[in-house]
Amino acid sequence: MASNIGTLLLDVLKPHDPSIIELAQRLAALDGIEGVDISVVEVDARTESTMVSLVGTAIDFDAVRAEIEETGATVHSIDRVSAGVGPMLAAAQSESDDEG
Repeated sequence: MASNIGTLLLDVLKPHDPSIIELAQRLAALDGIEGVDISVVEVDARTESTMVSLVGTAIDFDAVRAEIEETGATVHSIDRVSAGVGPMLAAAQSESDDEG
């Protein structure tokens, strides 16, 4: 079944290595993903709590989770998801209004 997920916001706990730059590049290379934004929320001795925001046209959550887990990180929660044409158009319109 083809994915119609357009946006995902994930709470991800990751080790310090790889960096958020490398993680972003790895996720951006996945099919269906057009943009990746990662923010570090908290840092401790061995890990970083991050918020990973993905935008695309057909995001495959299973592929995203597998890529994240391959780096030694864990998806703690899915904090936001948009699927279908309606939510994606509304989000795009909202962003356009904010810029104008």
